[in-house]
Amino acid sequence: MSTHEDATDVRIDRRDDILEVTLANPEARNAQTPATWRRLAEIPAQLTPEIRTVLLRAEGLSFSAGLDRRMLTPDGVPGETSLLTLAGMTDEQVDGFIVQAQAAFAWWRDVPQVTIALVQGHAIGAGFQLALACDLMIVAEDVQLAMRETSLGLVPDLGGTGPLVERVGYSRAFEICATGRFVGAEEAVSLGLAVACAHPDEWDSVVMSLIAPMNAALPGAVGELKALLRGADSAADQLARERAAQIRRLADLRSMMSARPEAH
Repeated sequence: MSTHEDATDVRIDRRDDILEVTLANPEARNAQTPATWRRLAEIPAQLTPEIRTVLLRAEGLSFSAGLDRRMLTPDGVPGETSLLTLAGMTDEQVDGFIVQAQAAFAWWRDVPQVTIALVQGHAIGAGFQLALACDLMIVAEDVQLAMRETSLGLVPDLGGTGPLVERVGYSRAFEICATGRFVGAEEAVSLGLAVACAHPDEWDSVVMSLIAPMNAALPGAVGELKALLRGADSAADQLARERAAQIRRLADLRSMMSARPEAH
């Protein structure tokens, strides 16, 4: 049985006990908007007990170029709140906005299903954080992972900081985020960001070799194991810490903007 929905740039397909989530806006390099996040946040409602695995894919050459750059302009994305507008809101309003955005990223490790990101090309900022949200990441040879938020005077606030530190340790996570540099496929595997590197034509085979022994476990065991390994009690606190840090960054940017002399 298969379902297909294309109302937004996220497509969902059901194949036996696998749910496939596809970022489907390759012309924009699968850049993300709040509409993308709302669609992703709705997916857990479709996860029945019969579904054992959730695959996250992307069409085109890039997994996701991150935040839609229009969100950084005065006009923004039609019908959505731009970051410039957000910078002028109260702390409570900013916190609420980020809470809604984080909902698209937090559930991938909370659900009992095994979640796997298949990543090719660029995965930048929000794209990198979305891939990190999954339990496992498989990358193509051309992958380029990067956290670029600091170049904008911001911090990653979509749930990516916790999984990044868990996989590579504090020092390496700090270095990756603070420099904004790109991490290629070989380094991603050696650091533990990804569990395998393979050509996209081989991804299905690699996925099946991973999930076959997991699906052989009694139902419920893998879900319980996920919660035990990830320290579930700290996840909400980490999300809150990300929001608080971003609020402080936006406040600083707002102060800088207000102090800048008007052009004549």
